[in-house]
Amino acid sequence: MTSLRALECLVAVADCGSITQAAHMLHSSQPAVSHQIASLEAETRAVLLRRGARGVTLTPAGRAAVADARRALEAAESAVRSARAAGQAAGGILRLACAQSLTVALLAPVIRQWRSRHPDVTITLHEAATVDEFVGLFDSDKIDVAIMPAPVPEPLVVTSIADEEIVLTTTANHPLAQQVGVRLQDLDGLPLVNFTPENGLGTWLDQSFAREGIHPKTVMRTSVTTTAPHLAAAGMGVATTPVSAVSAGFPGAVRSFSPRWFRKLVAVTSGPPDPLVARFIGGLRRHGVRVPRSVRTQLAEDQIASAQTTTP
Repeated sequence: MTSLRALECLVAVADCGSITQAAHMLHSSQPAVSHQIASLEAETRAVLLRRGARGVTLTPAGRAAVADARRALEAAESAVRSARAAGQAAGGILRLACAQSLTVALLAPVIRQWRSRHPDVTITLHEAATVDEFVGLFDSDKIDVAIMPAPVPEPLVVTSIADEEIVLTTTANHPLAQQVGVRLQDLDGLPLVNFTPENGLGTWLDQSFAREGIHPKTVMRTSVTTTAPHLAAAGMGVATTPVSAVSAGFPGAVRSFSPRWFRKLVAVTSGPPDPLVARFIGGLRRHGVRVPRSVRTQLAEDQIASAQTTTP
């Protein structure tokens, strides 16, 4: 395999027209440069240089080789620049995966900031719905970091990002919407809009209800997290969803549970995060989950009313 040093010597000799000057430019010795040229000629089985009284010139084989040698050296320099930029979190390719329910509320605003602040970083995105999908993306080396709810199987490396509230959504005139301090037990026996097996949130909710001995009556399931609140607001049943799934201008009621119910959101990597990934994770932690003002207002009013009823 030809070394980059041999190609560098060939290009230097071509530019200088002299092995002595090429050696000086490369901070090397004349015998060392001559040895690199000789090894390159041995590998190509062709004479690359003609040595004459007026210096050194390229043979046709040498001219053909030097054009590709320049491109090889430029590619090597580009590889070093790219690796250095990625190591300094200033460039490179960042391959993301995100739970479908978090793409808009958590990930999109941070990506938008990165596009303006780090234009040399190329970002790709996979969306997934189950832990198995995320694990498969890591196993096939398609992603660098995944943003998803906990828990996460070992031996993946987990960095906490935020705690996201799980809320009740329903019609504005539903009895639970008028109630102060909705308990999880209040869902027992109620019609529920839940999620399909393709959406890992459905399994997590089913397991959570089972642990509490609560048995809501699932009346329909959807694979799209943001659809469930709107189905609930349309009167299909109540829904329990991450607050990030509730859009601005939501036509129904949004209520916190008492005690409030949260899930942990994490950034997952296959090993310790490199500088580029670590900087992006830092941006996610600073941003957190943004909740529309209208939804925050409903939740704040509900929490104030709940606090007042429990104050002696």
